[in-house]
Amino acid sequence: MSAGPPASTPPASTPPAWALTLADEVRAGRRSALEIVEAHLQAIERHDAELHAFLTVLGDAARAAAAEVDRQVADGTDPGPLAGVPVALKDNLCTRGQATSCASRILAGWLPPYDATVVERLRSAGAVVVGKTNLDEFAMGSSTESSAFGPTRNPHDLGRVPGGSSGGSAAAVAAGLVPLALGSDTGGSIRQPAALCGVVGMKPTYGAVSRYGLVAFASSLDQIGPLARSVADAAVLFDVIAGHDERDSTSLPEGPAPCLPALGRGVQGLRVGLVDELVGAEGMDPAVQERVRQAAEALAAAGAQVQPVSVPELRVALPAYYLLAPAEASSNLSRYDGVRYGLRVEGDTVEVMNGATRAAGFGAEVKRRIMLGTYALSAGYYDAYYGQAQKVRTIILAALDAAYGHVDVLLGATTPTAAFALGAKVDDPLAMYLNDVCTIPSNLAGHPAISVPFGTDAAGLPVGVQVLAPALGEPTMFQVAAALEAAAPAVPAPQVDATSTSGVGR
Repeated sequence: MSAGPPASTPPASTPPAWALTLADEVRAGRRSALEIVEAHLQAIERHDAELHAFLTVLGDAARAAAAEVDRQVADGTDPGPLAGVPVALKDNLCTRGQATSCASRILAGWLPPYDATVVERLRSAGAVVVGKTNLDEFAMGSSTESSAFGPTRNPHDLGRVPGGSSGGSAAAVAAGLVPLALGSDTGGSIRQPAALCGVVGMKPTYGAVSRYGLVAFASSLDQIGPLARSVADAAVLFDVIAGHDERDSTSLPEGPAPCLPALGRGVQGLRVGLVDELVGAEGMDPAVQERVRQAAEALAAAGAQVQPVSVPELRVALPAYYLLAPAEASSNLSRYDGVRYGLRVEGDTVEVMNGATRAAGFGAEVKRRIMLGTYALSAGYYDAYYGQAQKVRTIILAALDAAYGHVDVLLGATTPTAAFALGAKVDDPLAMYLNDVCTIPSNLAGHPAISVPFGTDAAGLPVGVQVLAPALGEPTMFQVAAALEAAAPAVPAPQVDATSTSGVGR
């Protein structure tokens, strides 16, 4: 019996690629997809009460999909490069006939009539969707504490946040509940929780992955990307979901070259810029700075040409983002009016009903950003705020393009600190927003970036380092990420680790 050609495998020097290994075993007929999915569903049932990573578990649908993968293998058909691999989806990705809430009460009971393009591509590749994960409401947050359904906890320390807004996806992967997950990244919402949870998280070039079926936060910034325990698994997941989609008007006609084959190329001769502003950003923990310096040294030892780079324009990325993103959010969220979606609070007039619905359905952070955005777009203030922020965005893009004229990739911290305590910043929006100071520049520029675990801080919590690349530079970015992963100091196993108790394997 032939299950098709074997999936590409990562270089031997990298950590085990959990998803690729499972897919190879299923495609070769050595394990059944149904057995693998059942083990992961049991792991979720056993451990998720501690984490609250999932909002919905799709057990029956997952079992049916796994059985179909096994049928294809038995018939000699190749199910695809992710055959039988369980995947979790951030709950702002539409799934036909299955609840998609964006962790907001205003979408209570909404069942999308279609699948997001990335969901279609996952299923075509043989992956099995096992559930929808928790997030900050409408992806607005950095800790997954603004979810209307309660916070997710960090598997490494249950008293700490997993980051956000894709905290549920990051926690699920870190705890071993799934090998792969998808998140969305508007200002760092994949990379920041990846760093805090000790996993790999990647934001693609804007337009490289279709946004069709992603519930919009800020449409010029949003991108969908992978979370995984290894660089190789993140690369294969990205390769599966990337590519042109005519249903997304911002989709690039041609995406980057496949990234998985780039992982074994090494970094000999590559030029790496260590960015001053991404090492000395406001609030940066000295332990995080030291890990970034060690990462630079590791790349130099592997043959890269590492040099300091200064991009002072990055210091104004945060204020520009917190004008642009709320402005776009205030426009996108105007559609939730009590008529077309989810929640409806009755009133004597349409205006009263609309206002009551939005007051009851949106949480505090979403209301804050709607008000900020509406103010920035209002008559008399548009040019001073939104217009000026757009000019700053153009300046940041030009400055990054200039930097890439001298280096192939940039290196810096992903977050200023490791995971902070639950509740520590919920009452201080400015402190919360500063968590994204290192990730926002790539979103403003539309460039790809990836966070790779690189040791821990003084408290033993994971630290992530970030590799940034120019538009469509994903293969080189993954190439550097693989070298960092091979040299990275170990990160201790999390407190909640299903791989040690549930038979799901790494």
